[in-house]
Amino acid sequence: MDLDEKNREYLNGRGAQLNTDNRFLKNSLSKEHIEAIDDWEITNEKTSFIFSSAKSIVNKVESPDVNMVYSLNPYQGCEHGCIYCYARNSHEYWGYSAGLDFERKIIVKKDAPKLFKKFIEKKGWDALPISISGNTDCYQPCERKFQLTRQILKIALDYKQPISMITKNSLIIRDLDILQEMAKHKLISVYVSITSLNEDLRQKLEPRTTTAKQRLKVIEQLSKANIPMGVMAAPMIPGLNNHEIPAILKASADAGAIGAGYTVVRLNGAISKIFEDWLAKNFPDRFEKVWHQIQDCHGGNVNDSRFGARMRGEGNFAQLMSSTFKLHCKLNGLNVKKIELDSSSFKVPKAQLNLF
Repeated sequence: MDLDEKNREYLNGRGAQLNTDNRFLKNSLSKEHIEAIDDWEITNEKTSFIFSSAKSIVNKVESPDVNMVYSLNPYQGCEHGCIYCYARNSHEYWGYSAGLDFERKIIVKKDAPKLFKKFIEKKGWDALPISISGNTDCYQPCERKFQLTRQILKIALDYKQPISMITKNSLIIRDLDILQEMAKHKLISVYVSITSLNEDLRQKLEPRTTTAKQRLKVIEQLSKANIPMGVMAAPMIPGLNNHEIPAILKASADAGAIGAGYTVVRLNGAISKIFEDWLAKNFPDRFEKVWHQIQDCHGGNVNDSRFGARMRGEGNFAQLMSSTFKLHCKLNGLNVKKIELDSSSFKVPKAQLNLF
């Protein structure tokens, strides 16, 4: 990392502080010597929305490390700007950078509700649960405007299609009316992601998300509406937030969560450079410690793509986090009762007769 890059102005409200090269593109632009450039187009730092007409919206999940069989993502890219997000790399498939582009070039799959309906109407569909937000948050700020997630939930309720969700945005409360009806038929489970209870750290890690306090209120409000709730303490970053596992689990259980999960941070692909740059700018005093402890969890690397190991890590430090998580789940009564969804009531509604 050169001195100019390290010392340039920090972009408040953004997680990534640079745009990494897209590995699928042969050419890239860079500003090497600003004094020699007469005319340079300044990148628009505002969030923009690109509308996409997707061919399909529900994807089969092949990974054995995640508790889902099918996933659905109405948006690609995410305004939340979480610096560690594994979904950043997928933005390169769309021709963008995993860095700042991921946060400010949001692809809106405008046909998502229609494609979802078409998928579950397929002959022989057995109504297995579909996970919304397997890649990017379905309740990121732009959902307030586009309401794709709300439309999908309405269809799921009409068809009695089971849905699981994970979010870190309190916007989900808007859809309490639908979620509560789905819960009556065992059609919904919701996990709330909480990475840190420390507001200063949360703002650095996840600059455009709601506070941990608000997320705990989401767990409390939805659980009181009989919606099965869980907490995802993820990712745990050694030297930054791993010590918060006990507090996160206790606060979530006190708010009404009955399930819990966690992951260890892994910095695959372009995320490695993006996170390294962020870490050096925000925590220069502990950069070496954090970086080496992440490496310790992945056999000397900061990345790991191996099924079975990539989400939990290996080594002494990873084992300590695992033991801490299991102990405090037990102390707080988490993961005792399994959250189960019911597919038995699934039915394609009969089309209304055309009287004209």
